[in-house]
Amino acid sequence: MNTLIASPKKRITSIDLLRGIIMVIMALDHVRDFFHVQAMTGDATNLQTTTPQLFFTRWITHYCAPIFVFLSGTSIYLQGLRKTKKELSIFLIKRGLWLILAEITILTLGWTFNPLYNLLFIQVIWAIGISMVIIGLLIRTSFSVILITGLLIVFCHNLLDYPEAARNQQVGFWWNFLHHARFSIYEIFPNHFALILYAFVPWTGLMCLGYCLGKFFDPNITVEQRRKKLLMLGSLTILFFIAIRFINLYGDPAPWSVQKNSVFTFLSFINVTKYPPSLMYISMIIGPALIALALFENVKNKVSDFFTVFGRVPFFYYILHLFLIHGLTVIGFYISGYGSKDIVSPNIPFLFRPATFGYSLKIVYLIWIFVILTLYPLCKWYNKYKSTHQHWWLSYI
Repeated sequence: MNTLIASPKKRITSIDLLRGIIMVIMALDHVRDFFHVQAMTGDATNLQTTTPQLFFTRWITHYCAPIFVFLSGTSIYLQGLRKTKKELSIFLIKRGLWLILAEITILTLGWTFNPLYNLLFIQVIWAIGISMVIIGLLIRTSFSVILITGLLIVFCHNLLDYPEAARNQQVGFWWNFLHHARFSIYEIFPNHFALILYAFVPWTGLMCLGYCLGKFFDPNITVEQRRKKLLMLGSLTILFFIAIRFINLYGDPAPWSVQKNSVFTFLSFINVTKYPPSLMYISMIIGPALIALALFENVKNKVSDFFTVFGRVPFFYYILHLFLIHGLTVIGFYISGYGSKDIVSPNIPFLFRPATFGYSLKIVYLIWIFVILTLYPLCKWYNKYKSTHQHWWLSYI
């Protein structure tokens, strides 16, 4: 039986707005994966083969996963303002386990369209899930413990780059599972494999720091105080990134170098490592994110309302966008003249996505816009439903 709520829970609009923007940008990367003609045959960030347009199409989407993980931590802190430690801990552990299960069942199917599950995807939702389980345990300690844990992981995990390099990146399953995981594939059952893209430890550290950012959103902090703190911290983080990246000695396993011209040298400077997220990668992204949170305080217009809808139903949107994009790929597959013999392609995890399939970057952008506009009314409906109903399962989708 449906239970109506008299008024929706108060939400932090700046967080929803920023989350919504990065969710929309995220879809661009996934549309590029499925529809760009070079997505399966090249690397958009390879400075020897890319163009500035293609590079930035990929680079801007780097902002999505870390900001989403970071804000997930902030949302956990805000939930703690209305729950006991025990209640929050139990909820985080259950929700984390659900996200892990959803990653290897629902989302793996969305990525592959393979009902036999020959390849399981271990990606961002998995990393968020296991990080929630860990924070669900840490939440029973203290704020200081979570802060120190986050700082130690984010600032020190790149020390592991050196032994990894000494082993020529051949570090084994558990090391890949915890830290390295650059698209490592392991057979878990006969003819069934797991593809590890997101080693969870660095992402857990980032979520811990996002949790600690929640202090800035305490009810006793005024909007002006929060804005000043966010602007200062964001600016310092950007300056930290520029200084440490310029020194070129620590914080990222891929040092920058002088290229054929100033544009490509700049691209080399900002071409930091996502798998796993390096200190430079996190600093480059979280600094501007903090400034955006400050600037988005009390922003209210039609544009912000549009993006906020996606930010309030992120997991619902994530599931839908994946199945929609892959479904459109199937249509494009047949329109382009491919047949049943082309459904499965060697070394490509997505069915209906041959290596030679795809379109220009302009078409990719048009498909991306179509995906967002198609999903908007569905997300708007679900957001309204969540805000006016109470069901236990609404907290999990």
